Amino acid sequence: MKDFKPRIIAFFCTYCAYSAADLAGSMRLKYSPFARIIKLPCTGKVDPFFFLKAFEKGADGVFVAGCLEGECHFIDGNTHARKRVIYTKKLLSDVGINPRRLEMYNLSASMGWKFAEICDEMTERIRELGPLNNDKDRKQEGKTS
Repeated sequence: MKDFKPRIIAFFCTYCAYSAADLAGSMRLKYSPFARIIKLPCTGKVDPFFFLKAFEKGADGVFVAGCLEGECHFIDGNTHARKRVIYTKKLLSDVGINPRRLEMYNLSASMGWKFAEICDEMTERIRELGPLNNDKDRKQEGKTS
């Protein structure tokens, strides 16, 4: 599925993840261009509704990138985000969408290289899964419809 151009939505915190993305650009690193970033004050502001709405509107994959564990600028926003991602993965599985389409990452502002790796990793993962709502989602979860 190399021709498949996945639509990936990425929710980033302002302080670490977005700064890492900015650094990757400044360093002129090469990475997959398919992630569309939505900048948030903190990943603690994400809600399962955002993830589900992204999938409803045509995203093939979604990921959240926040500060390193224990380093959140708003104390524990990233741990709240992780819990919401875990919860939403269960919801996705229940409705027949492979939960691997949603992921949470942590990085610091100085990890531009890690941002590039994450974009490439998510692109390859989503390419492997194919477009949203294909039979591979249901088969991988052991569900049929």
